[in-house]
Amino acid sequence: MATRPPSAAQLKYLRLGRFQPGGKLPLFDPNGQQISKTVIRSCLKKGWVRTWFDNPIKPDWLVCKLTEEGVKMVDKYGDRR
Repeated sequence: MATRPPSAAQLKYLRLGRFQPGGKLPLFDPNGQQISKTVIRSCLKKGWVRTWFDNPIKPDWLVCKLTEEGVKMVDKYGDRR
């Protein structure tokens, strides 16, 4: 079964964790804007990221890290804009 490539927004998010220790993904983009929960949830659903831990101070924040499949997506489509 073929997997659809990530959207531009998903790929942009996934790229942020590609070279971070443990594949940790940020909660905010380089401009300080919070990453869309829709984008994060869609990446969770596709299996490209997984939750890393629950944040007791901000339980609505989704702290995630890349999965092996997420790394493959970045490596395969990383040069796409």
